[in-house]
Amino acid sequence: MNAQTPAALSPYSSSAGKASRTETHTLSVLVDNEPGVLARVVGLFSGRGYNIESLTVAEVAHAQALSRITIVTTGAPETIEQISHQLERIVPIHKVTDLSLLDGFLQRELAMIKVRGKGEARTEALRLGEAFRARVIDATTESFIFELTGAPKKIDDFVELMRPIGLVEVARTGVAAITRGPQGM
Repeated sequence: MNAQTPAALSPYSSSAGKASRTETHTLSVLVDNEPGVLARVVGLFSGRGYNIESLTVAEVAHAQALSRITIVTTGAPETIEQISHQLERIVPIHKVTDLSLLDGFLQRELAMIKVRGKGEARTEALRLGEAFRARVIDATTESFIFELTGAPKKIDDFVELMRPIGLVEVARTGVAAITRGPQGM
């Protein structure tokens, strides 16, 4: 979990009126793969004024019709705990795990970053791409599209370095996360 500067509190926050530290948490939610489940989960966040920073969904067990929703959200620790408890009450949800509270978890994201540049800017973009282990997946005489996989902070850093060179566009998948070690969710 990452401590961040205090943000504007939701009127639904249990810490309303108090200065409280905000933390970023990654929640893993195992759900039935059926219509309307994602809408109910997102509705819980929007209806209570909680923000979702990243959201990914994919089927993880076809035979059991189960999907995993990975949500990155920020709030006071009490707010995150409240969100987890409210998610657990939604009927097609099997399990909610706050990965940020566990001993270890890995999170990765995929991004495609388009950069325009000629001459020195082009050379610098390629040099930085190599340093970040970004792969060139498309190139023209005036631009590149890099593919980069890694921790969200690594992608943020790469994007910021590309901005003055000629950043054109960024597409990101959102965070995928999993616990370390032999235990499952």
